[in-house]
Amino acid sequence: MRLSRAARVTLGTVTTLILAVIYLPLFVVFVNSFSTSTNLTWPPPGFTLEWWGKAFQNAGALEGITTSVQIALAATAISLILGTMISLALQRFDFFGRDAVSLLVILPIALPGIVTGIALNNFFRTILDVRLGIATIIVAHATFCIVTVFNNVIARLRRMGTSLEEASADLGAGVWTTFRLVTFPQLRSALLAGGLLAFALSFDEIIVTTFTAGAGVTTLPIWILDNLFRPNQAPIVNVIAVVLVIVSIVPIYLAQRLSGSEQLQK
Repeated sequence: MRLSRAARVTLGTVTTLILAVIYLPLFVVFVNSFSTSTNLTWPPPGFTLEWWGKAFQNAGALEGITTSVQIALAATAISLILGTMISLALQRFDFFGRDAVSLLVILPIALPGIVTGIALNNFFRTILDVRLGIATIIVAHATFCIVTVFNNVIARLRRMGTSLEEASADLGAGVWTTFRLVTFPQLRSALLAGGLLAFALSFDEIIVTTFTAGAGVTTLPIWILDNLFRPNQAPIVNVIAVVLVIVSIVPIYLAQRLSGSEQLQK
């Protein structure tokens, strides 16, 4: 389909405006991380690398990064295991209520974070009567990170079909042998892409984390929110925010490249 010149200009203008609204605020944060001002001012009165040095020496920020990485890794591991198992069950077996289960698996990613956070907070504190902490954050993050793994794996299973698995079974291989030698190798890139997306989703989550984190547990996004308007902390927060953006972009970029390479191979 060929577009007229007016349509191309209009589409280009709208696209540019949308991208500007999305990325100009990120550009301002990046520039302010080098500002000599201790407040959120624009334009910056000068530029310095002082805040970058102080940010990587800030005990609170470093603790937040460590906690966020630990939680994201644990939530990703749980998501990979459960997401893969659910995908195999829903794609390879026919049973009553399969569509309802599929909807329930996907639903957490569509629910507002504040609704999920309140529900999980009530579940942990009133029903299970457990103390909020890192473990409850991991479980909370896993509830929506599973969706990214599930979507990647079930899409791959639908494209794979069952011919190779059936051939393996006909040759005498058991269920686990077939999974290890036939199914898993075909799922590796989908699992890696889903895991990267799950890690990025967990690492910068703040709403659900706020409702499920106990006293004394501070992830990086919570640290940023707590220090954003404190005196002389704004430049350091900008630095950490830039680092957070970079950490979030890398896994998403790698997951996109993996998905793109798989489509080209197909």
